[in-house]
Amino acid sequence: MSENTDLASRFARAKFRSWHRGTREADYMIGGFYDRYHDQWSEPDLLWFETLLDEDDVDIMAWALKSQPTPPVFAGPHMELMQKLDYVNIPR
Repeated sequence: MSENTDLASRFARAKFRSWHRGTREADYMIGGFYDRYHDQWSEPDLLWFETLLDEDDVDIMAWALKSQPTPPVFAGPHMELMQKLDYVNIPR
C-alpha cells in the first residue's frame, strides 16, 4: 500500500470517526471541525486529530468549550481553532 493511499484511508477513517461519536452534539462539533479543517492538515496534524478521537466526547467538548483545562498534549493551534466553534453548522 502506498503512503498516499494509507494517508487517504486514515483521513477517511478520521472523517467517519468524527461524525459517528455517539451524540448529535459531539458529531456536529467534532465532525464539523474535521470538515472545516482537514484539507489543510499534514500527517502530523492528522495524527493529532486521530489521538484526539481516542478521547471521550465529554472531555473533547469540555476542552472545546473551555469548561475544563486542555491537556498539554492537545493544547496548541488546533485546539485554539476548535475552541472558536465557528465551524459548527447545525442543519435546520
